[in-house]
Amino acid sequence: MSARARRSAAMAAAVLAPVTIWAVTDPLLGHPLRITDGEETLDLGAAPVAVVALLASLAGWALLAALERFGARRARAVWTGVAVAVLAVSFLPLAGDGMDSGTRTALAAMHLAVAAVLIPGLAGRSRVHS
Repeated sequence: MSARARRSAAMAAAVLAPVTIWAVTDPLLGHPLRITDGEETLDLGAAPVAVVALLASLAGWALLAALERFGARRARAVWTGVAVAVLAVSFLPLAGDGMDSGTRTALAAMHLAVAAVLIPGLAGRSRVHS
């Protein structure tokens, strides 16, 4: 499988993974994902979950492609370090107020699911056919 095909598949899976978690949490288990900020409440649906995952995937791929293109030494290792750091920073908003523990847990699972797919999917090497 080519690197482009593998990375495209990783992006598709990275979008599907958090949407699946949302589908289990919200419609199946009946726990709506809500974030409250003062008097405003944001209900998280499948579309925003998919869009955020897609944007994160595109940004990750773009950064990796730029590192590879401009010859950064050990581009994949650098990219993996950046990806892990971004994952860690993505948890900071989950420490704040405005959401219940079910929403917090579901969002944390979504962040981990996207990272679990993207990090090996984008940074991994394609198999060489003999």
